[in-house]
Amino acid sequence: MAEDVERDAMEYDVVIVGAGPAGLAAAIRLKQLAAQAGSEVSVAVLEKGSEVGAHILSGAVIDPKALNELIPDWKEQGAPLETPVVKDRFLLLGESGELPLPMFAMPPLMHNDGCYIASLGNLCRWLGAQAEALGVEIYPGFAASDLVWREDGSVKGVVVGVVGIAKDGHHKPDYQPGMELHGKYVFIGEGVRGSLAKVIQAKFDLCADSQPQKFGLGIKELWQVPDANFKPGLVQHTTGWPLNNATGGGSFMYHFGDNYVSIGYVVHLNYKNPFISPFDEFQRFKHHPAVRPHLEGGRRIAYGARAITSGGEQSVPRLVFPGGALIGCSAGFVNVPRIKGSHNAMKTGMLAAEAAFAAIAAGRGGDELVEYPAAYKRSWVAKELHLVRNAKPLLARFGTAIGGALGMFDMWCGSLLGGFSVFGTLKHGKSDSESTGLAKDYAPIVYPKPDGVLSFDKLSSVFLSSTNHEEDQPAHLKLKDPSVPIAVNLPKYGEPARLYCPAGVYEVLYDAAGENPKFQINAQNCVHCKTCDIKDPSQNIVWTTPEGGGGPNYPNM
Repeated sequence: MAEDVERDAMEYDVVIVGAGPAGLAAAIRLKQLAAQAGSEVSVAVLEKGSEVGAHILSGAVIDPKALNELIPDWKEQGAPLETPVVKDRFLLLGESGELPLPMFAMPPLMHNDGCYIASLGNLCRWLGAQAEALGVEIYPGFAASDLVWREDGSVKGVVVGVVGIAKDGHHKPDYQPGMELHGKYVFIGEGVRGSLAKVIQAKFDLCADSQPQKFGLGIKELWQVPDANFKPGLVQHTTGWPLNNATGGGSFMYHFGDNYVSIGYVVHLNYKNPFISPFDEFQRFKHHPAVRPHLEGGRRIAYGARAITSGGEQSVPRLVFPGGALIGCSAGFVNVPRIKGSHNAMKTGMLAAEAAFAAIAAGRGGDELVEYPAAYKRSWVAKELHLVRNAKPLLARFGTAIGGALGMFDMWCGSLLGGFSVFGTLKHGKSDSESTGLAKDYAPIVYPKPDGVLSFDKLSSVFLSSTNHEEDQPAHLKLKDPSVPIAVNLPKYGEPARLYCPAGVYEVLYDAAGENPKFQINAQNCVHCKTCDIKDPSQNIVWTTPEGGGGPNYPNM
C-alpha cells in the first residue's frame, strides 16, 4: 500500500505502466480509437528506464502480425524492422558436432517466413515516437513504485517519481515524494515478474484458476562481425549441448543490420541441478564449432539478460481486476517453441485498449473490463498459444530429446486438426523455485575459464549493459529473512543465487580461513532480469523497482 504521504495527483483516462510493446501498442490504439470517434482520451505511459527501450531486451525475430493491424503503413513510416528472415536453421548439438534438423519437418508455426530480425528496443523507441505524435504522454525515468486504491478496493492509480531516499531511509536534500497518477483504468505492462503485477495478482487472486507461471532466463550478446562472417537474414536455433537432456533450453543467433549478430541462450528455470550457471553455459556454448565461426574476428558490443515467461496458455492468469488489466508479459503470452512474444504482447495491449475505450465512452471507470478477456479468448493470440500448450510440459516430463519430439508431433496434430491434442492440456505442477534439487544430489560444475575473446566473465559483461543505480538508495533487492541465504540455501542448495544470477549480484564471501560465510548483494550490478525473484528455492528474494532511470541502458538490444 502507498505510504501516507501528501502527493500531487494527475488525472488520466488510462494510465499504462511500462513502455514495452504491449503498453505502447495499447496507448497508440486508444488514441486511434479516439480520433476515429472524434473524441478525446488522455493516456499516460510510465517507463522506469532512462528512456523508452532502455530496459527492452529480446532476440529478436519479430512477427509483424500485430504491427500490421496497428500501423498498416509501418514500412512507409520507417519502422526499424531492418532485415527480413531469408534462412532458417535448427541444429541439434553434441559436444563437438551438429545434426541439422530438416525445416520441412517442423510445424508451420516454427517457420519464420515473413518475419524480421531487429532490435525490439529500437522498435519500442519508434513506437514511442508514434504514440507521442498522437498525443500520448510518455514519462521515461519514472518508476511506478506503488499502487493507489479507491475506497471500494479497486485500483485507482500508481505512485511515480519517488526519489531522494537514502539507504538508511532518511530523506536526502533532493527528496521528492513523487506523484499519484490516477486513471479510470490502469494497465499493468511491466513485463516479466513485475512488482506491481505480483501485488495485484495476490490481492485479487488472479492466478487461482491457472497453473504456476513458468520462466526461462534469456542471456544475450550483440556482436559486430567482419563481412566474411556476416549472413544477413540468417536465423539459427540450437538445442542440446551444453545442456544435458534433463535441462531445457537452447540458443538463438540472428544476423541483421550493420553486420550485427544477435546471439543468446535461454535456460528453462525449472532446472533441478542447483550448480548450473546459465551465464557460464552460454559462454562455453559460443566455443562450439557450429557457433564459433560466426563470431571469430568480431567484437562484443552489448550484453543483457532477462527472464521470459514460458507457461503459455495454462499459466495465463485472470486478465482483469477492478480498475485495470494485465497486458503483455505481465500476464505471460510468450509462444515458447517460437521464442516469440512481442506480437502477442502488442495484440493484447490493443485488445485491452479497445475494451477500455468502449467502457470510457459508456461512462464507466474503475470496474472490470470483462470485454478484454472475452476478446482475448476469441483472438489469434489465444489460438496460437493453444496450439503450443503442451510443448513446455512435455519437455519437463520427458526431457529435451523425447519431449522435443513429442512436442513437434503435438504441434503438427494441432495445426492439422484445429488444435486437437492426444495429450489434452497438460499441467505444469511445480513452480520453478520448487523444481530446484538439493546440493547433496549433484556435483559442482567446473566451468572453463573465459578466454576474453569469445567467452567473458560476468563483471565485464555487466559493464557492456551500461547498468547504473544511484548508490545511496534503499536496496531494490530485498530479503524477507536475511538469515536464509546462509542458514538454509547454502547448506541445502549450495546457495544457487551466486550461480543463476547473470550479473554477479549475489556472492557468498568467506574469511581468510575459508570460514564464516557471508551473503553479499551487489545491487548496483542488477540488470533487472528478475531471475532471483523467480528461482530462489526459499522464495526469500523480492525484486522491487529502484528509483526511476536505474538499471541497464541497452543499445540496439
